[in-house]
Amino acid sequence: MKHNIFLVSIVLLFVFVGCKNEDDIDKYSYNLGVIGAFSELVNSGTKQLALSATLTSEEMDAFVEDAKKIASRHEVSIYREPDLIVTNLFPANIAKDLEVLLLFQGTTLDEYLALKGEQAILIKENRYTNEAQLDISRCFGRMLSYSPRKINALISQNMSFRTMDDFGIKAHNVFLYYKDLEKATEFYSKILGLEVVADYTFAKIIRVTTDSYIILVDAEKGMHTAEEPKTVAIALLTDKLIEWYNHLKEQNVKIKYEYKPKQGGAHDGFVAVDPEGYLLEFEMFKQHPENERFIPILEQNKNKQVDASNESTVPEGLGFHSTITWLYYKDVLAMENFYQNVLGLELVADQGWAKIYKVSDTGFLGIVDELRGMHKFSKEKAVNVGFILDDIEGWFNYVQEHEPFKLRTNKLEIESGKKYTAFVGNGPEDYYLEFDFFHPHDENTILLEYLNSKD
Repeated sequence: MKHNIFLVSIVLLFVFVGCKNEDDIDKYSYNLGVIGAFSELVNSGTKQLALSATLTSEEMDAFVEDAKKIASRHEVSIYREPDLIVTNLFPANIAKDLEVLLLFQGTTLDEYLALKGEQAILIKENRYTNEAQLDISRCFGRMLSYSPRKINALISQNMSFRTMDDFGIKAHNVFLYYKDLEKATEFYSKILGLEVVADYTFAKIIRVTTDSYIILVDAEKGMHTAEEPKTVAIALLTDKLIEWYNHLKEQNVKIKYEYKPKQGGAHDGFVAVDPEGYLLEFEMFKQHPENERFIPILEQNKNKQVDASNESTVPEGLGFHSTITWLYYKDVLAMENFYQNVLGLELVADQGWAKIYKVSDTGFLGIVDELRGMHKFSKEKAVNVGFILDDIEGWFNYVQEHEPFKLRTNKLEIESGKKYTAFVGNGPEDYYLEFDFFHPHDENTILLEYLNSKD
C-alpha cells in the first residue's frame, strides 16, 4: 500500500496548483493529501526527505499552515524553501520563481542545507564540473530515498550521462580459457547437459539459462592464458542440489566443498571443479532477510528453467534457472559505485561482504570481498566478464567520449567473418569487461533464436 502511495506522490511531486478558491478546492485538498502520504512515508523511514508540489509565494501562504497541521500528525517537520537546490535530477527550471515544502525528521534539513552550501562553493570556485554535478545530484537523490537506478534514470534525462543499461542488455556471458577446449566442452555439454549454441572452433558458446551464457575459449587464441589465476566462480542456481550432487559424484567430478545444508541459513550449496580448475557453485537461495528482494525474482526464473540435454548424462528434470558470476575485489564499496553508476545494474541482494546485481532476467553478477570469498584478489585473471547488448555502437561511443573506464582498443572490433562485433575495457581492479553484439550468420542461428526470443 505504501509503495502505491509513494508512486502516486512522485507523479504529483511538481504539480502546479492554483489558489485556494472554489474552482481549485479539489486540487488544494489533493495536494494536502500528498503531504499526508509523504509525511507517513517520512515517519515510517521509507523516505528521508520529501518535497511538496511547487507553488507561487501567494499560493504557499495559503497552503503552508494546513500542510504543517497534517505533517505534525506524523511527527514530521516542514521547511519552506523558496530556492530549491538545482541538480540534474530534475529540469533546472522545475522550481524557478516557485516555493516548495521540505518534509523531514531529525537532522535531514541540516544535511540538505549543507549540500546547498557545498554546491554554492563549487560554483563560486569554478569547480562545478560534470563529475561534481553528478555527485551533488546523487547525494540529493539519496536524500530523497531514490534507488541508484532511479537516480541514474533521472540524471540521464537532464544531461549527457548514461549507463550501460541504457543501451539494452540482452544477456550476460562470461569467458573462460582452456588448454584443452574439447575436454572442457565435453564436460559442460555431457556432464552438465548444457547446449552448445554456437561453435567458432576456437570458442564454444554454451547456454546455461534463458539469457545467461558461458563462452569456452582456446587459451592459445584468447585474451588470457590458461595459467592465469582463475579468479572467478560461477553459481548455477537450482532447487535440486542433492540430485546434482549425486550426479556429479557418480561422474567422478571433483568436489571442493561438500554439500552440507544448514538450517536457517541464507543459502545452501556445494562447489565443484571443472576440468581445468574453474569453480562451479551449485547453489539454492532460501527465505532469509538478505534475500527478500532476490527470492521473488528467482521464483519467476524457476518457471524458465533450462533443462539438461537428453543427449547428456544428466538425469531427467535437472537444469538451472539462474546464474551468478562471482568476482573478487579489494574495495567492495568502490565496486558498488561502478556497477550501479557506470553499468547501471540493480542491486537485488546484499550479503554485507557480497552484493548481487541483476544483469539480465536470469543472469546476475556478484561482487565479493576478497578477504571473505573463495578467491583472493589477483591482478591477472583468466576471465572476461561479458554483456550482450542491443546497441553496442552507442555504448562504445559513449565510453570513448566519457571514459567511465579505460578501453583496450580505440575502435569496435568486427570479427572477420562478421559473426559478431565486440570491444573490451579494463574494469576496476583489472577484470576485463567485454561487450558483444552477434550478427545474423549461419553459425549464430541457434544463438540468435534464443537471444531474440521473448520467452
